[in-house]
Amino acid sequence: MPVKSRTVLLYTDSKSETLSVVAVWQAQISKSLQKIYASVNKFGKVIVSSDQYDFAIQKRKDRRAQIIVALPNKNMNNMTLTFQKRISTKLTSIYGCSLLPGDRMKRKDRQAQIMIAFPTRNIDNLTLKLQKRINTGLSNVHSCSLLPGDRMIFSSSSQHKIKVLKSDGSKDFQIKKIGPTFNVIFSGDDSIAVTSGCSNQINIFDLKKHKLKKSITVNSYNAGLVYKDGHLIYCARQKGIQMISLNDETITNISDTELPDFPYITALGDKLYYTHYRNHSVTCCDYHGNTLWTFCERNVLMSPLSISVDNDGNVYVAGFDTNNVVVISPDGQHFRQLLSSENGLRLLWVLHYDKSTNKLLVANRSNKAFLFDIK
Repeated sequence: MPVKSRTVLLYTDSKSETLSVVAVWQAQISKSLQKIYASVNKFGKVIVSSDQYDFAIQKRKDRRAQIIVALPNKNMNNMTLTFQKRISTKLTSIYGCSLLPGDRMKRKDRQAQIMIAFPTRNIDNLTLKLQKRINTGLSNVHSCSLLPGDRMIFSSSSQHKIKVLKSDGSKDFQIKKIGPTFNVIFSGDDSIAVTSGCSNQINIFDLKKHKLKKSITVNSYNAGLVYKDGHLIYCARQKGIQMISLNDETITNISDTELPDFPYITALGDKLYYTHYRNHSVTCCDYHGNTLWTFCERNVLMSPLSISVDNDGNVYVAGFDTNNVVVISPDGQHFRQLLSSENGLRLLWVLHYDKSTNKLLVANRSNKAFLFDIK
């Protein structure tokens, strides 16, 4: 009887999930090969072994069959966690997080990664600890700021100078005869930016060489100032809020809201915060000038001047007429008085919160300043 070979093609149906025979090929072996086949008693020894494993056939859109092997479940008692990194989201009120595929967050085989959103600090739970009292030796202090290395810088509008103090409060250096000064901030690259409040010049000074690096001419008077990603954002008085690139000095208008004398500004993420001392308000807006919220509570904050913000979006404001420091919640709905005349404040004008050290520097208009640690 002729020997035949048979090949069967199987087809899997994506709807019914069944296998069916769709084609059969048959071939008849020639007589000469049949004789050889009949004379061979044994080709060799075939050993068949099997291992039991659970598997399932998973449906795919392209009608292909794929074997999915069920790996053993991890017992929760054997799970281990390895801390990989701490991430700054620059967000507040976080209600969810997720790992995305690809290079943005790589997963190793058989390893689980858990992203934990650390809770934001509530203004009611903030605690202040006085670290040191500082004698600035200056009058008409219109600005203070914490620099890298725990140094402190102050500007005097009437004495036309800026003074840098070491972390222990002793003098590091000062730059004199620079004209009226209003706001002074660290602007990266070992530099500070200084506004006058009464001219269209913004001066950049070299912290290492203690001299003028360059002078930038803008199209308005400038007062409060903040540095953000290679740009200076400043209060342009009648022209509202403007931003200038330190690279090519192009100017962008952010807000057309007219501001009075002595406005201050700060930034966090995609939000800006500025003060308006005449109407006793603090406003939060985006980079298109859209107002997100306005805080105005005259019973607790009058004539707000200097302003700063921490990593959680809590806003710190110096009240000149109320002689206090008030912290406002990230949504602008809640507030708390942190410091008052009982803490040594006299004609309070300026403050600065350092996001890298969680320290708050507060300075009276003359002579006295205070450094607090905030937790």
